[in-house]
Amino acid sequence: MNKPVIVALDFADDFECINFLNQFPKDDEKLFLKIGLEMFCQFGYPFVRNLRERGYNIFLDLKLHDIPNTVKRTCEMIAQWDVQMLTVHATGGSEMIAAAKEGLAGSSTQLLAVTQLTSLGQSELANELQVPLESQDYVTHLAKLAYQNGADGVISSALEVPVIKAATSTDFLCVTPGIRPKSAQVGDQKRVATPAHARSLGSDAIVVGRPITQAENGHQAYVNICKEWNK
Repeated sequence: MNKPVIVALDFADDFECINFLNQFPKDDEKLFLKIGLEMFCQFGYPFVRNLRERGYNIFLDLKLHDIPNTVKRTCEMIAQWDVQMLTVHATGGSEMIAAAKEGLAGSSTQLLAVTQLTSLGQSELANELQVPLESQDYVTHLAKLAYQNGADGVISSALEVPVIKAATSTDFLCVTPGIRPKSAQVGDQKRVATPAHARSLGSDAIVVGRPITQAENGHQAYVNICKEWNK
């Protein structure tokens, strides 16, 4: 896989989203776009199909988390949509992860498992979720669980990539959100990194939302982040 900058779409309506994408030249049609739960629930599969027909690569970030049979049958449907990436929660367990991979059989969709949300820090992990492990140990445990049950990679903070790669494989994909250029505000993310730092840590792809989508010139913001990422 190339090492893409994935643009997280976070628009209130599909018209606003298309206006944003129209800033990009035609030769940028291979843009990698993340569709999260909010936009998917609002616009559904027709929106995904529309973007695929325009030539965009799609990271469908639904974070599926249910009993194995339900997740498998859902993945069987999504396998027909020709999306490039799909997420499940690693905390769904080994059987659920394996079922998701089985549901995607025959498609080229890569299965990524979410380890620990970047909005959760050590305090939330210990005090709210009652997880006794240190954050890095917990993420590594979930990454190994995903790796052992057929996932193609994980979603994790860039800060955890070296440990995840060491515990799994250098070929195990690490796609990292929580990316902010130096000039951007951190927002609601707690475990963040710059594009250059993520690259140096071994991230295979980065996900960037507001620093691009809310910029005065979204295309130029994207180009600037790509330059930092590809140094």
